[in-house]
Amino acid sequence: MTTARTFVLIGAPVDTGQRRAGCLMGPAALRTAGLAATLRDLGHSVEDRGDITPAPAPDTPHPNPAVHHLGETLAWTQMIAAATEAALAAGVPVLMGGDHSLSLGSTYAAAGHAARVGRPLFVLWLDAHSDIHTPVTTRSGNLHGTPVGYLSGLPGFDGFAPFPAPVPPENICLFGIRSVDPAEHAALQSAGIQPADMRVLDEQGIVAPLRAFLNRVSAAGGMLHVSLDVDFLDPAIAPAVGTTVPGGTTFREAHLVMELLHESGLVTSLDLVELNPFLDERGRTARLMVDLAASLAGRKVFDRPTRGHG
Repeated sequence: MTTARTFVLIGAPVDTGQRRAGCLMGPAALRTAGLAATLRDLGHSVEDRGDITPAPAPDTPHPNPAVHHLGETLAWTQMIAAATEAALAAGVPVLMGGDHSLSLGSTYAAAGHAARVGRPLFVLWLDAHSDIHTPVTTRSGNLHGTPVGYLSGLPGFDGFAPFPAPVPPENICLFGIRSVDPAEHAALQSAGIQPADMRVLDEQGIVAPLRAFLNRVSAAGGMLHVSLDVDFLDPAIAPAVGTTVPGGTTFREAHLVMELLHESGLVTSLDLVELNPFLDERGRTARLMVDLAASLAGRKVFDRPTRGHG
């Protein structure tokens, strides 16, 4: 029996954290794929608060000439943080992206909220990349690669609001990582973050490392922010992302992750990011992301509908 919850949908059509246009259509694609109806069908309450529209932002220079759209990213971060904070008072915020730079704002709000209610924040990062760059270290200048650097309290985020209660390394689980550049590798070692990368998952399976992390969250009475990037999935099943990396999780593995998260009862906020409908095939990736959200919300494997059957 699924415990009914309130999910608060927030569209964050951010397209400036990288250079491949299309993520701004992500929220519309998730709505079209039936995210709200799917969650309601599972017995949950759903409130869709529409899309965030930040105020126009001035061009903001940065000492690193590669960095682009810094002013817009700062504006998005502020607006997303405010919307997420308001949603946390009402239920489980679901940030519909938009590229992964939206997590600069969603994790800021989650950390601030957790500190105010006296609970530790834990972060589960489901992604092909570690995203632990800073505006100083990024070579591409794409700020969607910086949220973990921000939430873990790394220096180099001048112009951003200081991150409230940076998340300690043992509270961060980078799960399914398989593309890390030398600067990120050094940052992970310096920060003391041990990723559950694809080598770990190949050797130990999905369940053991994830359950160990969830047990730590539960024992600490923590809040859990989950950030699901499309490129966590293998591009063979989820082509609608501009940063495809071969060797991602399979359909069955991804659903298992979501079902374990549901059974834990620990998830307090969720990002669905990097969906680029322009790169999709008849909406298959958007539908898969909705199906994964359904598994996180309590749909069992044997309850999954068979399309075109019956």
